[in-house]
Amino acid sequence: MEFGPEIIWVIPIGNGIAITQTVTTTWFIMGVLILGSFLLTRKMSLVPSKKQVVAEILVGSIYSLTETTMGKKFKNFAPYVGTILLLIAFSNISGLLGLRPPTADLSTTLGLALMTFVIIHFTGIKSKGIGGYLKGFLDPMPFLLPLNIMGELATPISLSFRLFGNIVGGLIIMTLVYNALGSLAVLVPAVLHAYFDLFAGLLQSFIFAMLTMVFVSLASD
Repeated sequence: MEFGPEIIWVIPIGNGIAITQTVTTTWFIMGVLILGSFLLTRKMSLVPSKKQVVAEILVGSIYSLTETTMGKKFKNFAPYVGTILLLIAFSNISGLLGLRPPTADLSTTLGLALMTFVIIHFTGIKSKGIGGYLKGFLDPMPFLLPLNIMGELATPISLSFRLFGNIVGGLIIMTLVYNALGSLAVLVPAVLHAYFDLFAGLLQSFIFAMLTMVFVSLASD
């Protein structure tokens, strides 16, 4: 039994560029988020409409979460935090629509983790200077340099595998349940979908965003 993403089509360039379920579902989610942002922010006014109130509450909540977790000096990270939070959340719950969650593909979660990894170290260099940044690898004792380097390299691995493992685990369990029931698949209790696709999906998106904020703020200490 294979749980990898299926190839939807191949672009005939060179040896062929495979377009998988992960790519097409990610494009779909990006389109939904872009369209939603456009519709919610059209015709902004001093007397807010219902959709403007929704947009203001959403944006305000993300800025509040970022400021509370990282401090006021890092509130400019709110757009990035909000983007990955919404992208991962919509990716995780896309299984409710019968789609294969992009986050069930390690390439997606690793890509997100590497972006955070770059931001972490960019923030560290910007806050401490290159000298202070490099000196941090010698704390608390110089002989711990190899361990400190390994610890930093482990950050994107742990971030990506935590998200990937939780989502693909739920996908595998639901697939096994449907295959076991066969024609009786309609009897699959909704509570399973509510947990694996909704609760666990939203929880993992929140955890990823929180860890991103924590790692970035720690990099400047």
